Amino acid sequence: MLTVPMVIALVVLLAATGYYIIGGRYGRDWSYFDCVYMAVISLTSVGYGELLDGFATLPHARAFNVLVLILGYGAMVWACSTVVASVVEGRLGERLQRRRMMAGIDAMRGHYILCGLGETGATVLQELVRTGRQVVVIDIDQERLRQICGGGRVPFVLGDAESDEVLRLAGIERAAGLFACLPADKDNLYLVLSARQANPQARLVARVIQPVSRDKLLRAGADAVVSPTGIGGMRLASEMVRPMVTSFLDVMLRDQDRAIRIEEATVPGDSPWVGQTLSQADFHRRAGLLIIAVQEPGAEGFIYNPGPDHILAAGQTLVVLGDVAQIGVMHELMGTGDQA
Repeated sequence: MLTVPMVIALVVLLAATGYYIIGGRYGRDWSYFDCVYMAVISLTSVGYGELLDGFATLPHARAFNVLVLILGYGAMVWACSTVVASVVEGRLGERLQRRRMMAGIDAMRGHYILCGLGETGATVLQELVRTGRQVVVIDIDQERLRQICGGGRVPFVLGDAESDEVLRLAGIERAAGLFACLPADKDNLYLVLSARQANPQARLVARVIQPVSRDKLLRAGADAVVSPTGIGGMRLASEMVRPMVTSFLDVMLRDQDRAIRIEEATVPGDSPWVGQTLSQADFHRRAGLLIIAVQEPGAEGFIYNPGPDHILAAGQTLVVLGDVAQIGVMHELMGTGDQA
């Protein structure tokens, strides 16, 4: 397909070649460069202060130049209009896409906000997308947003996550949670303070680099603080002493066919399964899930591998193993579809 520069170059070369042929036919010593020069000043309407030697006296030169001016000027107008249209349409398209994206963000409820698209943030985003969570990304790097968010596939807000206005645009008042993955602990500290003031009910999880910052983030309002360095150390130890378990978890997380995850679901007070045993609920048959632990309301510990006679009660949290679809079925059975 011909591009605008190619069309312009083609018109100039054809006109110059025509001049060159006419000059040679009548014995004029016009160089090809002079013919190109003549074509350029004709097509750009600069004027004819400089002409090829004897140009006006040749019988076919002026007739050919009329064709050059008409056809060439038309090609130049088309080229210019194409460039202008592409620029205008590109900007208009980006503006319309941005408007649609912001309208989508305004309609979100119970979504997650991811602040910072570094290595940690990109990994968090991948997990949220694979497990079907609604997420809005905030970052100051426009190019990184376009690359990682797929040109609008994942909604995002360009700006500083520490800004109250940027958090508002991302829907912090309606969000279920926020990930503070900024590169510096002090930035995450300020972000957690701002987010907690804007939404006291949201769950805030922060990334921490320096161990001394952990308590500060918790006091600022973070519900959980995660150290990538600490997790890396645990992973190294696990690779050494329990390699098969580590391999199992890796394969589970990387499975491209099924998003198998360990998830949680809290039993609501109006659930039809309150007062029923796990055997009666039979989530394994109904949803294909494995119940691996139960936490009683207000307790810190867990009941691991609960038996079939364990009685379900309001406020209990079930820790289950299954894929995204199976977990969704369980939430529907328990009447907790908003947790999925």
